[in-house]
Amino acid sequence: MTRVLVVHHDVDLSDQEVDALRRRGYDARQCMGPIGARCPILSGRTCDLAAGADVLVYDAFMTGEPDGARRLVEGMRELHPDLPIVLVATSFEPEWVETAGAHRVTPLAGHPTGDRLATAIEAAIALARSAPADGA
Repeated sequence: MTRVLVVHHDVDLSDQEVDALRRRGYDARQCMGPIGARCPILSGRTCDLAAGADVLVYDAFMTGEPDGARRLVEGMRELHPDLPIVLVATSFEPEWVETAGAHRVTPLAGHPTGDRLATAIEAAIALARSAPADGA
């Protein structure tokens, strides 16, 4: 069973995403990210929750500041370079999103329905298997 960590600042939306993923057979857990507690990634330390996941589903606006999610993704990539990340942006995809290279993510713009989340998760896992973290 694929272990998914949903990192979202909005507990209601996080609950919806986790429930949708569980109905599709994923072992889904949630984290409030840096808004809900101290974030080890932003402090340059590995994250035990992330280390226990097969894939992350991140809210693109989780930190509440324009560049916060970018710093979080870059930090996650530095500390957990092989962990697939799906970056969910319900309104628009941020300009800084990279789909290849060291800070790559699999973007999911628009409403994250269960089917769309599952498709993005499987794409992120496939990307991680096919592309080394250094983008080579």
